Amino acid sequence: MAKNVKSQTTQNFVPIQEIRDGVVILRNGGMRSIILASSLNFALKSQDEQSSILMQFQNFVNSLDFSIQIFIQSKKLDIRPYIALLEDRYKEQLTELMKIQVREYIEFIKTFVESTNIMSKSFFVVIPYDPAMISASNNPLTKFLPGKNQGKNQTETADAQFQEYRSQLEQRVSVVEQGLVRCGIRAAELGTEEVVELYYKLFNPGETEKPIQIT
Repeated sequence: MAKNVKSQTTQNFVPIQEIRDGVVILRNGGMRSIILASSLNFALKSQDEQSSILMQFQNFVNSLDFSIQIFIQSKKLDIRPYIALLEDRYKEQLTELMKIQVREYIEFIKTFVESTNIMSKSFFVVIPYDPAMISASNNPLTKFLPGKNQGKNQTETADAQFQEYRSQLEQRVSVVEQGLVRCGIRAAELGTEEVVELYYKLFNPGETEKPIQIT
């Protein structure tokens, strides 16, 4: 039994079948979209602004007729890209005085980061859509997913069903984005590459990649 467990890969324990057009398709046929949300410095707002934000958020949550998941990712800030940028600036300096100042600043940043636990936080909202026929035996998405024997007509049927379900999911995404904007929060739906990158980071926390940005 122990030998069989060890031979299992991480993918066997992840309920994700496919990531397509920015949509996560689960093994049971459920679909998920992910929104990256900006932070909001609530403490710096006036009392009236705080009350307004709380009221807007309350109205937003109460208006939803489906569930959402709010996920906060905390990780130690990787300062190496910034240090590399400073090293490039150091090489560009023409005077010895500026080189000394830049070098001292680099050493200050390194020492400060080593002595202080600086964390970065990313905020995500996961929006679900579970088709009425959700069992693996009935849901067209699970029936025709990669790895299944399928003909051209079956593939076209699965594609058409996916687009229909995706349209329903996108309506929910739009509702959530508008609700967040009314609260003063910027929001952007993640694409396929960004979703893959997010899950890769979750399952490989030791890896350092560039952060996802809201444009």
